[in-house]
Amino acid sequence: MTSVTWAQVLAWRMRRQFIEPPGGASAVEIARRLAGVQAQVASAAELAVAVRQAKPRPGEVASAVLGERTLVKTWAMRGTLHLLPADEAAAYLVLCAAIRNWEKATWQRTFGATPADLEAIAGAAAEALAGGDALTREELTTAVVEETGSRHLAEVLGSGWGVLLKPLAWWGVLCYGPPQGTRVTFTSPEHWLPAWKGLPPVDEAARTVVHAYLGAHGPATPEMFDNWLMRKGNRKRDVKGWFAAAADGLSTVDVEGVPMYVQEQHVEELQATAPATSVRLLGAFDQYVLGAGTGAPYLIPAERRAEVSRTGGWISPVVLHEGRVAGVWEAKDGDPSVTAFEDLPAEPLETERARLGRLLA
Repeated sequence: MTSVTWAQVLAWRMRRQFIEPPGGASAVEIARRLAGVQAQVASAAELAVAVRQAKPRPGEVASAVLGERTLVKTWAMRGTLHLLPADEAAAYLVLCAAIRNWEKATWQRTFGATPADLEAIAGAAAEALAGGDALTREELTTAVVEETGSRHLAEVLGSGWGVLLKPLAWWGVLCYGPPQGTRVTFTSPEHWLPAWKGLPPVDEAARTVVHAYLGAHGPATPEMFDNWLMRKGNRKRDVKGWFAAAADGLSTVDVEGVPMYVQEQHVEELQATAPATSVRLLGAFDQYVLGAGTGAPYLIPAERRAEVSRTGGWISPVVLHEGRVAGVWEAKDGDPSVTAFEDLPAEPLETERARLGRLLA
């Protein structure tokens, strides 16, 4: 079995993820390579794309989402909003839906909804969006209540909007539509996305998503994949089955004593990769961090994790040195102010701070 070090893995991931060096990939190509771009904060998603481009193109993300509709904004991994390539989004949704957390009694008690409630909401929402309309939250609530005649569902929707809409997104009922001023809208992916072909079989979805994940965030174990997908909330037999379905084209390598999966076509390139020496700055909620998880000790020093994964689910902008998280930064007067975890080479750091400053401006 081929053996590689974490230093090689991180350098390889940086190259695969257009971090080292930034290149000419489009927003759609970046989202495809990264297995999605987290979009809970719209500006963070835009920065995640721009920082990977040698010549960033302002407005490109919005154009891809609202103009060409080659990217879609919807709830996906870990129940958070992501930008996904429109022609592959359904595969991600299928695996996200496998968590079925709404069937658990604790979920039902917390959010006041049963699986039957969700099915009723989904049916009514699908009917309301069947004509291709984009509805605001309030309009969709009204439509659901009118269709079902249930005031109970109005109360449920009023108290748990985001949580209750996530399963509907995973079932392919809705996705984000064009905003109305500051208000979000929801629409049917079937009508909104030219590339939408419906939800694929789970084995087909698994092959798409597992290979995409390993192509950016590998080598990895099934447990690492599940942590990225749903914070280890899936049944182990499901995750095992997904990797079995994706086995064609996969290989294993030894990463400092641990066997991990990688795409077979990447083994030689990975083995030949030299450790990185660069300094790079990435924005908040960046996929380089989320793909590994903030609990990965090879990436983030355990004693520094709280500075990266902060309260309220906030993932800090980070400084990378040799592929590891070596600090965090925040924008002060449009200029990145760095808090380093270790000594950083001054000249590469200043060059990168200047580059980020131009992007932030």
